[in-house]
Amino acid sequence: MSDAKRTASPEPAARPSSRSAALLAENARHLAHPNVAAFLKAIAAAEGGGYDFKYGALKGRNHDPWRFRDTSTHPGTGIDGKTTAAGMYQITRPTWEHHGAKLGLRDFSPHTQDLIAVEILRSLGVIEAIKKGNIVEAMPKVAKIWAALPRGPGQANHYPPQPFLKFEKFLAAYRSAGGLTG
Repeated sequence: MSDAKRTASPEPAARPSSRSAALLAENARHLAHPNVAAFLKAIAAAEGGGYDFKYGALKGRNHDPWRFRDTSTHPGTGIDGKTTAAGMYQITRPTWEHHGAKLGLRDFSPHTQDLIAVEILRSLGVIEAIKKGNIVEAMPKVAKIWAALPRGPGQANHYPPQPFLKFEKFLAAYRSAGGLTG
């Protein structure tokens, strides 16, 4: 992949539309909800990354070549030269381009990553279930997006043989981050 392609920002240009601005404000409100914030932290625990991780980065490794510092754009491919999953929620480049354009976001900062993850949850129709603490209802849909998530209690993920976090551990991470169940 060329550097020009890697560093391109999603369109549209600088000023988001009123629809984008309204959606961005709505997602910021969702992000402030304790259950949504806890759910995102649990996703991050399952995915095993950090805001500066490309696919292949490892926690605790000093000078990891699969970490990035430039958050002005999506960092591109990871260790296998193909996969573009990156950041706290392993957001792929096409997902960043689509949701970045939709929300008027042009960087890959931690806050942008959070807002895109919220937009994914919103577009799946699970935000209200998460706010109510109905994690079991949300899991089948979110597990289709995040390979490290189980479909629910006692269930595997959608992508065998991909490793995944068991539901009980996901729920423990969610509760540890302040999430409540309803």
